[in-house]
Amino acid sequence: MRDDVNKIIKLISQKTYNNVTIGESEEIVEYFQDDNVIKFPYRIYYIDNSDEFIDSFNEQQKMIVHCIYSRSCDGFVRQKHMNSLLLMDYKDWPIPYIVKICDEYVLEILEMIYEILKDQDTERIKKFCLQNNVSFCKSYNRMISYWNEYYRFKYNNFHQYIGRKLFRDCFGYSKSMERRKNRSL
Repeated sequence: MRDDVNKIIKLISQKTYNNVTIGESEEIVEYFQDDNVIKFPYRIYYIDNSDEFIDSFNEQQKMIVHCIYSRSCDGFVRQKHMNSLLLMDYKDWPIPYIVKICDEYVLEILEMIYEILKDQDTERIKKFCLQNNVSFCKSYNRMISYWNEYYRFKYNNFHQYIGRKLFRDCFGYSKSMERRKNRSL
């Protein structure tokens, strides 16, 4: 996979949105998966030029591209690549990217992801969330915070809010996870 990542990185445009002087945020997202640590930048600012090369890639390379751009500062780019990733027969390693994007504030992305995942077997995602219980509960609380700030008046019943449904139905969130998190701190 390292060779694939290096190949893709060479093709990513070094131009950034609004001429931002950095390509990646300093904030790093970190998860554990099996015996591996998965780290990626919270945001990237590179302009999406993947349409220039993605058709020539194999499935794994396409997954890598979609994961990279799921961290874009442009919500439309995040949504486009997450949608493409979710419609693939994705492996386990992209799951952290799927979970992370769901603690953000773009309602249309949450709706899209829920629509795709609600009828699928999400046991692999639930296993990942349990393995990363502390981070996952933090993501759940972050999702609530965005609901409270941006969507509370439109969706005044939190139990009907799509973010809550996504975390509970597809990711397996439960109150017992919070209790387990508190015991491990």
